[in-house]
Amino acid sequence: MTYKDIKPDILISELADSYPEVALFLTTEYGFHCVGCFASQFDTLENGARIHGIEGEDFEEMMASVLEIAQKEDAEKEADA
Repeated sequence: MTYKDIKPDILISELADSYPEVALFLTTEYGFHCVGCFASQFDTLENGARIHGIEGEDFEEMMASVLEIAQKEDAEKEADA
């Protein structure tokens, strides 16, 4: 998986497993404590955001930040390889 694979319909658990920094960001900045709970196994990023009241422009801003953080994680992984 690369950051380009991250779409609103990605499972929260898949995102958290692949991108720990994104998981931390979602937890600290948006209150996504579901990152570590059973719901993350079947909840998508978009649905989780909706549950937390993050929609429209707020969701778009969150997605942009998620992609930026994931892109940096990808670059770090590549540099370490």
